[in-house]
Amino acid sequence: MTATTRIRRLRWWLTTVFALTSAIGLVSLTLFAIHNTDTAWRAGTDDDLSVQTAEVISVIGFRDPTRPDLGDLVDGFDASCPQVTVFSRAGAKLAVTRAAGVHCSRVREADLRAVAVAAIKDGDSAQADGQTEDGHHVRLRAEAFPGLDGDEPVGTVVAAADTTTDEAEHRRFSFLLSVGCALLVLLSAPIGHLLSGRATRPALTALQQQEAFLAEAAHDLRTPAASLRTLAEIALHQDGEDRDVALRRTVRLATRMGDLLDALLTRARLEAGVAQVCREPLRLDQLVEAVVDDTPADGHQITVRAEETVVVGDPELLQRAVVNLLGNALTHGHVPSRPAEVEITVTADGTLTLDDAGPGIPPGLADSLFKRYHSGSGSTGLGLSIASWIAHAHGGTLTSGPSPLGGARFTLRIPARQRPKPGRL
Repeated sequence: MTATTRIRRLRWWLTTVFALTSAIGLVSLTLFAIHNTDTAWRAGTDDDLSVQTAEVISVIGFRDPTRPDLGDLVDGFDASCPQVTVFSRAGAKLAVTRAAGVHCSRVREADLRAVAVAAIKDGDSAQADGQTEDGHHVRLRAEAFPGLDGDEPVGTVVAAADTTTDEAEHRRFSFLLSVGCALLVLLSAPIGHLLSGRATRPALTALQQQEAFLAEAAHDLRTPAASLRTLAEIALHQDGEDRDVALRRTVRLATRMGDLLDALLTRARLEAGVAQVCREPLRLDQLVEAVVDDTPADGHQITVRAEETVVVGDPELLQRAVVNLLGNALTHGHVPSRPAEVEITVTADGTLTLDDAGPGIPPGLADSLFKRYHSGSGSTGLGLSIASWIAHAHGGTLTSGPSPLGGARFTLRIPARQRPKPGRL
């Protein structure tokens, strides 16, 4: 299984985990909201019924300690809703003594009696759900009341409230909430897929860059490695001056391979974020002169005109940028049959200008010259891209254009260190 396949599987795994987590959370919140709503309206109904039963109990009188007298119940209870039914205890049985709310829907007597028995048994109160004779749902609350001696309950008051409308509203609320939950669960999958794609995109990009880097590096190293082996084999079978020439060519080719490996290593370190930009004052003019002195001329003409210039930057990275620019000019800044003419100018404002007398920059490469893997010679083009990155890392720029010498001009600008202005003491 390739690394790309593993990353893509990881994306689908992240999508699945996100969708499942979102679904579990949304479903749990939906069920919690539905349950709380159901509990809330039932509690509110029970409170209303409790007030009703307490009001009825408050007007009940007694003929004797065990026989309630319901004559004080006012006519208002007969016309009010919810329905109120009073049960009196006759031995081990309960008898309907009085029913108020005659204009309300009649609750089935079996349901009334069942909740009344439960309240008498517990000696307190009981709640239950029931039905009217025409099939409506009702909420029942029974509250037992004691006799004059207060020892045990002698009856119970049962209040009933029609809950058909409340239940319909609750079902509508639950349906809408469930539909909303389902839509959000369905949306969580594509949203999770987009988020997981954004999460894995840097890994895929890095993997693609690595694969491209390895392919380009293998392509660029294959030719000089084969040439190096050929020159070494030739040197083994030759003597005298021919052998010395082959060995010198071998050394030059090995140097080119070393420079290429340095460029590849620098680029890899920059991509990985390992290379950190050090900030310290340095003389840009001296750095350029040192690079020119260390660069074999091989018949090329290099002229340096430099002013004293102090910049703040990373000496190693700035040296790499100058080396890459100079190497590019010596390689491409001349026609094959003539040596290169390179002029380097360093000014006090931190500007390095490098001119050559070569064929110049082809118009089609002007926009992509500083991008990776683009150059005018078919190589990886890492040198100029690294120099451009170094310039931007120091807050500067690297630009190209035509040169007064007839070739190309590269201008590297690094912000110069500000010198303190003379002032009063």
